[in-house]
Amino acid sequence: MSKTPLLDTVHVPADFRDFDAPRLRQLADELRAETIDAVSVTGGHLGAGLGVVELTVALHHVFETPRDILIWDVGHQCYPHKILTGRRDRIRTLRQGGGLSGFTKRSESEYDPFGAAHASTSISAALGYCAARDQRGEDNKVVAVIGDGSMSAGMAYEAMNNAAETTRQLMVVLNDNDMSIAPPVGGMSAYLAKLVSGGAYQNLRRFGKQVADHLPRPFRDAARKAEEYARGMVTGGTFFEEMGFYYIGPIDGHDLDALVPVLKNAAAIDDRPVLVHVVTQKGKGYAPAERSADKYHGVVKFDVVSGKQAKAASNAPSYTKVFGTELIKRAERDPRIVAITAAMPSGTGLDLFGQALPKRTFDVGIAEQHAVTFAAGLAADGMKPFCAIYSTFLQRGYDQVVHDVAIQGLPVRFAMDRAGLVGADGATHAGSFDIGYMGALPGMVLMAAADEAELAAMIATACEIDDRPSAFRYPRGDGVGVEIPELAAPLEIGKGRIVRDGTTVALLSFGTRLQETLKAADLLAARGVSATVADARFAKPLDEDLILRLAREHEALVTIEEGAMGGFGAFVLQMLAERGALDTGLKVRTMHLPDTFQDHDKPDLMYAEAGLNAEHIAARTLAALGVDRATGAARA
Repeated sequence: MSKTPLLDTVHVPADFRDFDAPRLRQLADELRAETIDAVSVTGGHLGAGLGVVELTVALHHVFETPRDILIWDVGHQCYPHKILTGRRDRIRTLRQGGGLSGFTKRSESEYDPFGAAHASTSISAALGYCAARDQRGEDNKVVAVIGDGSMSAGMAYEAMNNAAETTRQLMVVLNDNDMSIAPPVGGMSAYLAKLVSGGAYQNLRRFGKQVADHLPRPFRDAARKAEEYARGMVTGGTFFEEMGFYYIGPIDGHDLDALVPVLKNAAAIDDRPVLVHVVTQKGKGYAPAERSADKYHGVVKFDVVSGKQAKAASNAPSYTKVFGTELIKRAERDPRIVAITAAMPSGTGLDLFGQALPKRTFDVGIAEQHAVTFAAGLAADGMKPFCAIYSTFLQRGYDQVVHDVAIQGLPVRFAMDRAGLVGADGATHAGSFDIGYMGALPGMVLMAAADEAELAAMIATACEIDDRPSAFRYPRGDGVGVEIPELAAPLEIGKGRIVRDGTTVALLSFGTRLQETLKAADLLAARGVSATVADARFAKPLDEDLILRLAREHEALVTIEEGAMGGFGAFVLQMLAERGALDTGLKVRTMHLPDTFQDHDKPDLMYAEAGLNAEHIAARTLAALGVDRATGAARA
C-alpha cells in the first residue's frame, strides 16, 4: 500500500478510475477517515455514509460519472460521494449556513443528478433517466442505490414493477445494512455473484435462451422459470426475478475485490434491468458507531478519539420527548390507545412508548401511506390510534388522510413532529405546509402547541376526540421550560386564550412563535404601543368569538405562524371577511414563512430570514399602524 495520501490526488472520480485494487482499498480507508473527521466538526448523518465507503469508491471507479447517472436514495449516505466529486474542500461546511447540503442536491454539483432527502424515490427517478436516454438513443448507464429500509416503501416496488416494461438497461444496487455479514455471505455469495454476473455465464445463458426461443411457448416459459428458480434457490433473488430484474448477490459491500468485478459484470448485462444485492454494515470502520445502537445515524459534533458527542445544555425536555412521555401516561389509563410510526421511533418519541407498551406500538417501515390507512382501520374498529409522523413525511400520506380518514370521519390522531423550520436538514425536512393541507379538510381538528405544557394538553384533547380526526403540530428542539402538569387537562375544542391584555394592537400567535410574540409586545410597549397577545391554539375550528373580539377592540390584528402562506392567517382573513369584520377599517397583517424553500442554516437564523422573530413582528405591527420605525412618529 502506498504511503503517499491518495485522497489528496483525487479531485473527481476520473482521477482514480485507473487505480488497482490495493490503491482502491487505501483510498477507501482515507475516505472513511476524512468522513469521520469532517462530521466530527459539523455533525450530521454519519453511520450510513461509513457503511457505503467501499461501495461509493467502487461505483465511481466502475462507472463514468457524471456521464453515467448515479442516484442515491435519501442521501444520508452521500458524504463520501461528495468528497470524491469535487467538494472535499467544502465538506466541513456540511449543513452549515451557505455550505453543502446534507443530501444530494442538483444545484450543488453535476454529480448529483437528482436531489433526495425522502426515501424510496431513487428507482423511479433512475427509470425516468433511462427512458429519456433510450428516447435519445444514447448508451450511458443509470444506477440507483437504495437501502433495505427504503425498500419497505411501496413507491420502490411501483418503480420496479414498471422497470422491465420501460428499459433494458438499469442497475439497482440494494444496500442491505440490516444484517451481519456471515462468512457464507462474504465468501460463497461473492463467488456465486461473480460467477452469475460474468461473461461465461452470460454467454451460456444467451445460448440457452436462443435454444429456448425455438421451443413451443409452454416449454420456453418452463425453461425460463427453471433457470430463474435454480439461481434463486442459491442466491435468494426469486422475488426480484419475478419483477423482471436479473438478481446478483448478496455480496460483501466492504470487499472491493468482490465489488469491482461484480459491478463491471453487471454493467455489461444489457437485456434486462439488474439488481445487485450488497450487504454493508452501518457505521463500519468507526468503533463508537459500530457499538452504538443507532450506528451514529445522526450525530452532533463529537470527539473523534472517544466518539463522545457534544450535548447542548438545556433545562427543558424536547417536544419529541414530551410527546412520548405524555402519550405513555394516557395509554396507561386507556387500553385503546395505540401508536404508529413510519420507521422513525426515536425521531418521534415512540421509542419510549415502545419500551413501555411494546404490544401497542407499530412501526410500519418507511410507508407513510400504509401508516395512515392502517391507523384508519384501527380507528374504525374502536381503537385510539396516534399516528406520529414528521410534518414533511405526512405529505406522502395525504391522499390517505383525505380519503381513508377525513371522508370517513375516523378519529385518527396525527402527531406532526418537526413542524416549522428544522435548521440543518433544510427545505426537504421543514414542516411548512401542514397547517394548510390539514386545515383544508372538513371535520379536522387542528392544533399547534405554544410550549411543552400546551403540547401535553393537546395530547389529552386528542384522546377525548372520538367523532372526527385531529392533528397537533409541534417543532423540533427543546421546549421553553414551563412546568407540565402531572396529568394535563384537555382543552375546550376551538377555544384560544388571551396571554397578555393590551389596548391598541392584537398579536394572534398559532404555535411556538408565542414566545417571540411576547417579546415583540415588550418591544412595542417600549414604543408606547399596547399589545394584546393571544394564543389561538386551534386553526380549525377557529375561535371566532375570540378573533372577532380582538378585531373589535384593536386598531390592528397581526397573525403569526410557522407555516407557509395559505395557512392560519388565511383562515383568519377568510372568517373576518365573511363576518364583515374587515369593513370597519381594521388593519390585518399575516406573518408566515416566506414563499420560498429556505436553505439549511441554524434555526434562529432561518427564522430571522423568514422575518418571524420579535423584531420583525414588532416592525410589521408598527408598519400596520403607520408608525415610522426610525422616529416613532405616525406617518402622514
